[in-house]
This record gives sequence, C-alpha cells and structure tokens, in this order.
Amino acid sequence: MDRHDIGGLDKLKVRIQALRAKTIDNGCTEDEAMSAAAKVAELLDRYDLSLTDVELRATPCERRVYETHRKKRIPLDDCIGAIAHFCDCRVWREKDAAGESSYVFFGLRPDIEVAHYLTELIDAAVRAELGRFKTSADYGQLRHQERHLANASFALGMVASIADKLMAMKASRDDVNHSTGRGLVVLKTSVVDAEFDKLNMKLRTLRSNSRMVSMMAYEAGGAAGVSVAINPGINEVPPRAAGRTAGKAR
Repeated sequence: MDRHDIGGLDKLKVRIQALRAKTIDNGCTEDEAMSAAAKVAELLDRYDLSLTDVELRATPCERRVYETHRKKRIPLDDCIGAIAHFCDCRVWREKDAAGESSYVFFGLRPDIEVAHYLTELIDAAVRAELGRFKTSADYGQLRHQERHLANASFALGMVASIADKLMAMKASRDDVNHSTGRGLVVLKTSVVDAEFDKLNMKLRTLRSNSRMVSMMAYEAGGAAGVSVAINPGINEVPPRAAGRTAGKAR
C-alpha cells in the first residue's frame, strides 16, 4: 500500500471518528446522525475515485464485526443487507458461544468502516424513534398486551423504509460513479468476490417467517424512516479520476 492509500485511509478514519463523537456519543438527532453518515459516504466515494485500478486491486479485504449483544432477532436484521450493498461489501451473521449474534462485514477497509458506522447510526436512530413513538397518543391508547407487537411493527416499518432509501441512494451513487468513465462498482465487486471465495465459507440463507404486524405502528415506523435524512453525493470528480477510461475497470 503506497503513501497515497495510507493517507486517504487515515483521513477517512479520522473523519469517521469525529462524526461518531459528534453523533452517537453526544446523542444528536436522527437527522443529524444520518447527515453525518452521508458525509462519510461522500468521502468514501471520493477516496475510491482517487485510487487507480491497480491500487484498488492491491487493497486487501478485511472483516469488521458489529456486536448486537442480543440472542434474538433485532430490527437491523431487515436492513443489514441494504447497508452492505450500499457500502459494496459482504455481510453475514454469526453467533458466539453465548448465543449472541453479530454482523460481520467483509470487504475493503474503507467500505467496512463506513458500513459499521452506518449500522451504529441506524441502530441508534431506530431506538430513539421507537422511544418517541412510545410517547405518542396512538401508542397510549394500546392495551398493555398490544404494545410488544406495536414496538416490533414500528421498528420493522422504520428499517424497511431506511433500507429502501439506501437501495435508491446506492443506485444514484452508482450512476454518478459510472459517469466518471470507470466501472468502479464492477471492479470493487470483483475484488471482494475473489477474496471472499478464498475464505471457503459455507453460508446459508435463512427464510424469514411471516410475521404479524400492527399496521398503525408499521406505518408510523415507515414515516419515521422516510423522515431520516440521508443524501450523500459527489459534487465534483477528483482530478486523478477525471481522465480515466472505462477500459481500465474490466
């Protein structure tokens, strides 16, 4: 890894740490938290575009673990795939000896750092919005035995809304990156896939069972998810990326 790579990674790491301190640690609003995530995503795009194809291919893939400290399903289960897709990395779930689950992101170091950070932000946003929902008039009218279903339904509606937003944003980001004349996404995918195959892991997809939901709570969660601000983009192309052609990313 050359000095350019190290310098870029250091800047990205410092930026993430600064935004984490500003958002999660200090308990800012969800809009502020997701706006911070958007800034990191934009920085990630700029970093990727500043690398040559040779530098990208030479970058090693790594693992980054997000601990849930839970044994049962949590709302993030329904959003974690969209987070990984948004960050061009792989993700799977593992359980430790105590039965607690964790998400394992696998990919290029900048991508998995942003994925981990975004997971933290969304997890915090869902918890905060659920707390607000519990103070609403609609929630107050529920009987005690109805509230557990309402809580789960609200969280499910919110993460589903955020997942949809992340997928749409990813498509928009890919269009912007494609306009630079490089097949950046194709290149990164090929690098990550090749490294993942070397792990020789046997992953299985779990079918999600149908779940009962409270439509009032689900729709309230969806509205909360829609209101979360995530709007990363690239306003300009780094000079090193501007002169490249699509042929380099095959």
